[in-house]
Amino acid sequence: MARTDLIADIFTMIRNAVMVNKESVVIPASKMAWSILEILKSEGYIENFKEQAASGAVKTLKVYLKYDAGEPAIQGLKRISRPGLRKYSRAAKIPSVLRGFGRAIVSTSQGLMTDRQAKEKNLGGEVVCYVW
Repeated sequence: MARTDLIADIFTMIRNAVMVNKESVVIPASKMAWSILEILKSEGYIENFKEQAASGAVKTLKVYLKYDAGEPAIQGLKRISRPGLRKYSRAAKIPSVLRGFGRAIVSTSQGLMTDRQAKEKNLGGEVVCYVW
């Protein structure tokens, strides 16, 4: 079966792994997934991630999840812009997640970045997801 929204599938895999307190999860690799995981790592939502050896034609990434005193660092992960309904925002109108306690990941002309970075650089773009 073909995947129409790989990013939503990846978020579901991470969300499910966090709910059962798994140490790590294996997800399909893509450039977008790599960029999102770099942001999640830099913001402290995951421990680390690495590319695994390709099994067949599919490359995978192993994501090491982060927990603080048994509580997951990722409390929520929500896909905003999707293939059927794209959501774009200007720099001044980029939404804040949980009044600044969460992060929005925005796809701009200069690559993926957090809502704070996009506002600092005065860049708008497609709001990919919210993380808190």
